[in-house]
Amino acid sequence: MPADLAVIGLGHLGLPLAQAAVAAGVQTVGYDTDPRACTELSAGRTPVEGSLTASEIRRMLSGGFRPTTNPAELGRVRTAVICAPTPLGADRTIDLTAVGDAARALAARLRPHTTVLLESAVPPGTTENYLLPLLEEGSGLRAGRDFHLACSPSRLDPGNRTHVHSNTPKVIGGLTPACTESAAAFYGRLTDKVVRARGPREAEMTKVLETNFRHINIALVNEMAVLCHDLGVDLWDVIRCAETKPFGFQPFRPGPGVGGHGAPVDPGYLPYNSRTPGHPLRMVSLAQEINDRMPQYVIQRCATLLNEHGKSVRGARVLLLGVTYKPDLADQEGSPAREIATRLMDMGAQIGYHDPHVLDWRVRELPVPRADSLYEAASSADLTVLLQHHRTYDLQGLAVKAQLLLDTRGATPAGAAHRL
Repeated sequence: MPADLAVIGLGHLGLPLAQAAVAAGVQTVGYDTDPRACTELSAGRTPVEGSLTASEIRRMLSGGFRPTTNPAELGRVRTAVICAPTPLGADRTIDLTAVGDAARALAARLRPHTTVLLESAVPPGTTENYLLPLLEEGSGLRAGRDFHLACSPSRLDPGNRTHVHSNTPKVIGGLTPACTESAAAFYGRLTDKVVRARGPREAEMTKVLETNFRHINIALVNEMAVLCHDLGVDLWDVIRCAETKPFGFQPFRPGPGVGGHGAPVDPGYLPYNSRTPGHPLRMVSLAQEINDRMPQYVIQRCATLLNEHGKSVRGARVLLLGVTYKPDLADQEGSPAREIATRLMDMGAQIGYHDPHVLDWRVRELPVPRADSLYEAASSADLTVLLQHHRTYDLQGLAVKAQLLLDTRGATPAGAAHRL
């Protein structure tokens, strides 16, 4: 059965997009090369931690959503959206392998008048310099003439029930004005507002700016956390006061590290672009360096607290609370918890954890003991470290039960715990 839309890549970007499309009455097929993912979805189960719930998947299926591994389905749609993952490689550049694979699978079956959209987080220039040639060479068609091509980077905020697809504006940059309008016509079915960029590069750079804005401001407040602790200043009270300013300030809060799927991008380092300007964003690099230091700073605070209470890290029982990157989600992408646990284990600590959303957690491929009773575990641990504030945690009660509590999120009542 033909569909209006093919979502290519059924992960953290693709599944929520498919959900929004189905809810809007768009006949949607989801394509993924992973047979397990499609099998799980067809059975009404989510294959991706921290993404949609099983009930949401079942509602999508009842609305006509069809997951498939058959690439022939890609040649039967009017719109195809590439939502392939773009992880950071070992050299901290974005890996476009999955985007390339998606483009080749689509190109072999691309029909004239199809609208092709890229939602994956990519460096500026990817749509024109990387995706376009793959689509044209594989299809024999010409972008902007035979088919429409545009970039509309995802603005998904996992777990956010206030800002969803329908009320989050979509930025669209087409190869030509006609490409932009075709993309706008599609996204206009899913969202209340579309914002037209001058072109694909402006749309791609919008994602870079948004992501780097977050990382740089988190880095600033992380540095402030270290400074305020050294000076004996309550940073959390400083933020409370500063956020009352009605202009020129947006509150960010420190933490043990920065997780999530949005990696900071420095467009000064684009390996495939022969016109790299050679002017790296120094502030982005510095922000990444600062944020990367936060897990080690947490370790230092742990060691100091234990030492002040007559204990050594070696042999200490340390309970880590919340190992996901975001509250109330199971997604662990980029969470600093694993690095913190690894460093503590290297120092000889006995690690346990508790997380209502993660039933099995491994560090170095070894299972970490999970606490069944939170209060009992906290009372028996030499140190309890809150890494993520899930709403199910009663932090006031936890502060009473724990022998020693380090709160890296500033979520406990003032004076109830040691804060980052």
